[in-house]
Amino acid sequence: MNPQQDDQDTRQPVLPVRLVTRILQGLLALALLYTLYFAKTLLVPIVVALLLTLLLIPAVNFFRRYHVPRAVSAILLLCAIAVPFTLLGMELAGPIQKWAQRLPELSATFTQQIDTMTSAWSMSPEEEQEDPSRAFFSRLFGGSEEAAQELTGDNNAVTERITQGGVELMVYMLAATPIFLAQLVTCLTLTIFLLVFGARLFDSAIRYMPQVSDKDSAHGLIDTIERELSRYILTVSVINALLGLSTAAALWLIGVEDALLWGVLVGLLNFAPYVGMFIGLSLLSLAGLAQYGFVAFAVVPALVYFVINGVEAQFVTPTVLGKHMRLNPLVLMIWLIIWAWLWGVVGVLLAVPLLVCIKLAASQLGVPGHWIRIIETRA
Repeated sequence: MNPQQDDQDTRQPVLPVRLVTRILQGLLALALLYTLYFAKTLLVPIVVALLLTLLLIPAVNFFRRYHVPRAVSAILLLCAIAVPFTLLGMELAGPIQKWAQRLPELSATFTQQIDTMTSAWSMSPEEEQEDPSRAFFSRLFGGSEEAAQELTGDNNAVTERITQGGVELMVYMLAATPIFLAQLVTCLTLTIFLLVFGARLFDSAIRYMPQVSDKDSAHGLIDTIERELSRYILTVSVINALLGLSTAAALWLIGVEDALLWGVLVGLLNFAPYVGMFIGLSLLSLAGLAQYGFVAFAVVPALVYFVINGVEAQFVTPTVLGKHMRLNPLVLMIWLIIWAWLWGVVGVLLAVPLLVCIKLAASQLGVPGHWIRIIETRA
């Protein structure tokens, strides 16, 4: 028998096996995506608890060296975080309620201003004869009386719809409050259990799992991952907090109402690069229009935030984080879109910390380096 024919016969089953493997991997990826989507109510508090654990576990280990029980240090650290956030939430409750109540009024005001600007193009037949160019633009933008009446009716319908949407949003927030409180309690409880019992569980898994041959290397690897991820989460949180405080202080100096509210919002939105900046600019533009009206100074709050955010994004974050924050913008945007579809606003805020955590863990676990280099590709 020909040896070449024997080699071809032995190679034939390889392609179908690889094809089946790829199909199974694709199905597994789809199953994972839909599991993340449909189980978000369960998974969101777990993920937040894991991130909080990574942030606080070095401090718990530090107090452990001075014979402070893990349960005591975990509760004290969570209280140190929860108390300022609770006070901040109480301080912002009034401004949030005020803006929620002003939403229908602001929508009507903006609609009226747009209507006034549009009706300025309408003119009498004598004016049309005096200035044909203005008459052309008047007809182009619907400057006739019938069109103005239709536009007024449409604006009234838009105002009513926005008002109804504001009421629906408030009803939705009230309905979602019990779920949010349940998730918050679950997250805090799970964080305490992870901080108290997680380290011992990991040690037992490394000790008794037969797949782990080098116990010392496994312990060192877990310690390195915990230290690097904790450092990243803490650094990003501090940078975003300083960004929010700087923005709030600058807005307060120029006389913007509820400057603390806008500072907190831009600090939270900064966890989502690019997307958070555009949302922050939009919110501050609307806030400027609501306070100052349709004048040039209305864009100053957004410009102030744009300058502060530009300094942070171009100089502070790259200098402090260095290679840890080196993410390709296209990969980052696709990642943000996926998590926005999966978990909504919470997914957008958690997307970048999750991606960096996965990248750092993969680099420590010996994942093929080409995947990490693809994620770190410069723009």
